[in-house]
Amino acid sequence: MRYDLLRRLCETPGIAGREERVRDLVRDEIKDLFDTVEEDRLGSLICTRGGSSAARRRRGVRAASGKKSGGSGGDAPRVLLAAHMDEIGFYVRHVDEQGMIWLNPAGGFDARNLFSRRVTVVTGGGDHPGVMNPGGKPIHISSEAERSKVPGLEEFFVDLGLDAAEARRAVKVGDFVVPNEPCFETDRKFVAKAIDNRVACFIAIEAMRLLAKRRSSHRCEIVVAFTTQEEVGLRGAAVAANSVGADIGVGIDVNLACDTPGVPETQRVTQQGSGAAIMIQDSSMISDHRLVDEVCGVARRHRIPHQRAVLPRGGQDAGAIQRAGRGARCIAVGPGTRYIHTVTEMVDKRDVEAVVELLAAWLPTVA
Repeated sequence: MRYDLLRRLCETPGIAGREERVRDLVRDEIKDLFDTVEEDRLGSLICTRGGSSAARRRRGVRAASGKKSGGSGGDAPRVLLAAHMDEIGFYVRHVDEQGMIWLNPAGGFDARNLFSRRVTVVTGGGDHPGVMNPGGKPIHISSEAERSKVPGLEEFFVDLGLDAAEARRAVKVGDFVVPNEPCFETDRKFVAKAIDNRVACFIAIEAMRLLAKRRSSHRCEIVVAFTTQEEVGLRGAAVAANSVGADIGVGIDVNLACDTPGVPETQRVTQQGSGAAIMIQDSSMISDHRLVDEVCGVARRHRIPHQRAVLPRGGQDAGAIQRAGRGARCIAVGPGTRYIHTVTEMVDKRDVEAVVELLAAWLPTVA
């Protein structure tokens, strides 16, 4: 696996609504993997790879007759794989008289993880390093009661180390802010901010590369959507799904791995190192049980490590695909991830590789 690509994906800034740098990186990496690549009105990349020659001819006949591709009679099905490009971050909402930058979140944060963070403020004139802290007294002059209070997100600000005039010239309302945290990896683990969900973009690209490398034929038409604005309500996936009209949808996304101290075993959701997580249910959807059996069957036949998962709270793009248009049979897959929505998100490389192998093994079986 080309983990240098995952590193570049994770370190590229792009919050919901400002995914353009990530989109450009993905576009450069998928050359020759798809028959067509288009950008939709919400900024998602819609990338299509045709199926067998017979399926291509059938699609051409339907297009000539004005009928929509996919899903009826003996037609080759259309499979939509969704991997969202956005990470959680902040928009600038105010620059005050001291030059401090005040923020509005775009995505779900736990304020306990935001103290004393290095950040990057992305502006039209360039990127600016800064530090983020909540307002309040330092430990030397604060009381125990003051130190025990967890501040709200609205109390955090960014200090660029500039005077007010410089800050106001450099930054405007609507610029965006992301954590500035380098990736690192060990033999088994990969740690970064924005693993959620750049690892899914990585998985989608690597699965398509593997299909091409193996010259695997597939009857189905494969559409990979690198989607926008998932972290604020699955918005890009909803638009993409209505446009594509898929028969089958796959949400590629991280899943919780709470196999860490302080979490009961009954709430761990997944266990790192146990393979690809196949979602049964989350807040956004219930997976099609036939697809679950089918995907698990492929995993068993190819001896690909896998585990089933139920996520009590949280969703992903397949929740939007499932309800788009006339509806689609959907499933979600991904690697179990520790410390989600922090700057130390951690995946096990064996799980990432298992998801890639599973998708590359399953797609040729879809008929």
